[in-house]
Amino acid sequence: MAIKKETEKIFVGKKITILGLGLLGGALNDAIFLAEHGAELTVTDLKNAEQLASSLEKLKDYKNPSTGRAGIKYVLGGHRLEDFRDADMILQPGNVPMDSPYLAEAKKNNIPIFVSESLFAKYAEGVTLIGVTGTRGKSTVSQLVYEILKTAKKKVFLAGNVKGVSTLALLDKVKKGDIVVMELDSWALHGIGDIKQSPNIAVFTNLMVDHQNFYGSMDKYFADKANIFLNQTENDQLVCGAEVLKMIQKKYKKFGGRAITPDANVVPKSWKIKLLGEHNRQNIAYAITVARTLDIPEKTIKQAVESFNPVSGRLELVGEKLWVRYYNDTTATTPEACLEALKALKMSLKPGGGIILISGGTDKGLDYRVYVKEVPKQVKNLILFKGTATDKILKLLPKKLLFTLVVVESMEAAMDLARNFAEKNDVVLLSPGAASFGIFKNEFDRGEQFVKLVG
Repeated sequence: MAIKKETEKIFVGKKITILGLGLLGGALNDAIFLAEHGAELTVTDLKNAEQLASSLEKLKDYKNPSTGRAGIKYVLGGHRLEDFRDADMILQPGNVPMDSPYLAEAKKNNIPIFVSESLFAKYAEGVTLIGVTGTRGKSTVSQLVYEILKTAKKKVFLAGNVKGVSTLALLDKVKKGDIVVMELDSWALHGIGDIKQSPNIAVFTNLMVDHQNFYGSMDKYFADKANIFLNQTENDQLVCGAEVLKMIQKKYKKFGGRAITPDANVVPKSWKIKLLGEHNRQNIAYAITVARTLDIPEKTIKQAVESFNPVSGRLELVGEKLWVRYYNDTTATTPEACLEALKALKMSLKPGGGIILISGGTDKGLDYRVYVKEVPKQVKNLILFKGTATDKILKLLPKKLLFTLVVVESMEAAMDLARNFAEKNDVVLLSPGAASFGIFKNEFDRGEQFVKLVG
């Protein structure tokens, strides 16, 4: 029996405030799901109606279940405290500031606060949840686990931090015994921690310095990430990287004793994989380990791994023009991630080829000293997007450079320069090592512009 039949009355008549509609589709699809299930919605966003036009258009026909008239209430261009006083629940996107006065108001009034993933997990009884987190690698591991399980003919769904997907809306689709693979960022895990629940199988790939403009300390960042395993039972599984295990043993000792820590050698050398770089062999090792805990046949795992292509925006080959290869690595939003991409591509360069790096952007409170030390050794040209991270990089770079450096304010300008610089067997790599905001709407917009201009 579908879980929808068991939960279809949960949201009927409930007053729900959605804090942030956005343009990526996740919150929009949450709103559609809740409206279809009879909730009385208040949608509030810092953006105005003009900025949210594409999302608002898709909600225009939904009615208020009490009056039968057009019934979604909108508070746009800002938030109001009163919308967080008289609600049955708050649904928020992940990256609302921890000191938000609106969430504080909801807590003061004993109103529960959920993210899409936590509200789904609360009601998805009988479903096996596989959660994947980490500063890097979580998208690749999540999608590879999903592909392995699909190849094994399992009833499996992919959710969490996936563009355009409402995890909550899966309540209409999943049945008891199904598997849901969720890519979980730290904000989703904060919400999952609130409901005192962790996935049945947790994968924690790594923890690197990131989001310090939001958290302010690595301890707070790790505390949210740790929710992926903190509420597991002894029957659940924890798979993590060796460095993560050290942190777990230091702070959460009882969980470290049962963790599985695969290394890249888990991937047989004879397998013909399509993903570049040692970091991706490690990602594959995590996925293989999860599959083995579910007793997936080795032949099936091998078949899925060998046919798996890079995830969109993750060191993804998007074109080859005039003997020049173009790679989209837009989701590399930390300097460490950019350096991993350079390392992987350096090993795959054809004779005489070099790397033209398109990088930089908005700072997230990160340290660029190692980036500045290593990038000049790896690239023949460097194109940086204007922004606060680029300002940091420019201050740290030596005055005399052995390569051409240009700062630009658009993807068009970056690509014009890249084409002019590129010679036979070169690689043009978009790997920003920084956030996208300022020039681009988000990291997906940045990658899509790059791909479009390659095409």
